[in-house]
Amino acid sequence: MARNRILVAGATGLVGYAAVRHFSSLPDWEVIGVSRRIPADVPNARFVSVDLTDAARCAEVFGAMHDVTHLAYAALYEKPNLIQGWRDRDQMETNRTMLRNLFEPLSAAAKNLRHVTLLQGTKAYGAHLGPIPIPARERNPRHQHENFYWLQEDYLRAKQAGQRWNWTILRPQLVVGEAIGGNLNVIPAIGVYAALLKEAGQPLAFPGGKPFVFEAVDADLLARAMQWAATEPRCANEIFNIANGDVFVWKDVWPAIADALGMKPGPDIPMRLQVEMPKRAAEWAAIVAKYRLAAPADMNAFVGESFEFADSVFAFGADAAPVIVSTIKARQYGFHDCIDTEDMFHKWFARMQEKRLLPPR
Repeated sequence: MARNRILVAGATGLVGYAAVRHFSSLPDWEVIGVSRRIPADVPNARFVSVDLTDAARCAEVFGAMHDVTHLAYAALYEKPNLIQGWRDRDQMETNRTMLRNLFEPLSAAAKNLRHVTLLQGTKAYGAHLGPIPIPARERNPRHQHENFYWLQEDYLRAKQAGQRWNWTILRPQLVVGEAIGGNLNVIPAIGVYAALLKEAGQPLAFPGGKPFVFEAVDADLLARAMQWAATEPRCANEIFNIANGDVFVWKDVWPAIADALGMKPGPDIPMRLQVEMPKRAAEWAAIVAKYRLAAPADMNAFVGESFEFADSVFAFGADAAPVIVSTIKARQYGFHDCIDTEDMFHKWFARMQEKRLLPPR
C-alpha cells in the first residue's frame, strides 16, 4: 500500500494535470484526481468526477476519503470574461466555496492528513492591477485588494489552528504546460494562432504590445515544487514564489517559439487574438481535419478563454510593467530546480505535436 495518498483537485487543469502526472510516477504515492472531466492517459492515477460547487456531492465523496494524507488544491473557477472576472465578487466567493466544500468533509474524514498545498499567483502582488514591487517577495505586506486568494488563505489558516496537518502556499509565475480548454494556458493559444499563419505560408508575427520583462514556470517544475512543499518540514505554513529561474521578453523568445513550431519569426503585427482568432474557427477545423489531429475541431473547446489571457500577458494595447518575483526564499528552503524558458517552450510545443494536438513541426 502506498505510504502517501494525495488528492489533486483540479486534475485536468494546467497545474493539476501536471501534478497528477508527476505524483503518479513516484514510488510510495497513490494519486486520486478530482475534476468534472476525466482524463484518459494517466494510468497510475484514479479519478473521481466531482463538481466542487455541489456541496452534497462533495460531502458524499470526500467524506469517504479516510486515507488521504496530502491535498494539492489546484481547482479554479473563472468567469467567461476572464480578466474582468478576476475582480468579480461572485468569482471570489465561488472559489472559496469550492475549497470549503471539499475541505470540510475531507478534513473530518482524513485523520492522517499531513499537508495541504494551495496555489495562488502574482495577482497576490496586484500584478493584474498595476506595477508591482520588483522583485515581489513573499514577506511583502498583503496587497490591499479583494481577491479569492485571501478568502481561501484565511479559511485555510483558520482551519489549521491546532491541527497536526500544515499548509504551503505556492505562487507560480505564468504557468506553461499541457491543458486543453483551459483559460490560462498560452500554449494552445499560440499553437492555434501559429497553425493558421503557417497554413497560409506566413511567418510567425508577434501579436502583442511593447516589450516588458517577465517570468514563467514550467508546469512540470511546479509539480516538483509541490512534491517538495509536501515533504519538506521547513515548508510548513510558509509561502513561496516559484519560477523557472530566468527572465524573458516575449519578442526575444519569439524566434525560439517560431522554431519549435517549424516557422520563421515575422514582423510585429499587433492584434487582439480574442477578437481575431474566433473569426477563423473554420480554418482551424480544416487544419484539424487535414492533419488528422486529436485536438478538438471546435477552437473554443481547445483554447478556452486563453486567447484573452494571451492578449493580457503579451501586453496587447497596454504599457505593461515588469512582473518579476524573487525565488530566493524557495532556494533558501531547499528547492533549486530550474529550466531555461526557451527550452520550456520547445518542450511543450513538442509535446503537443507528439500528441497530435498541433500540426507537426
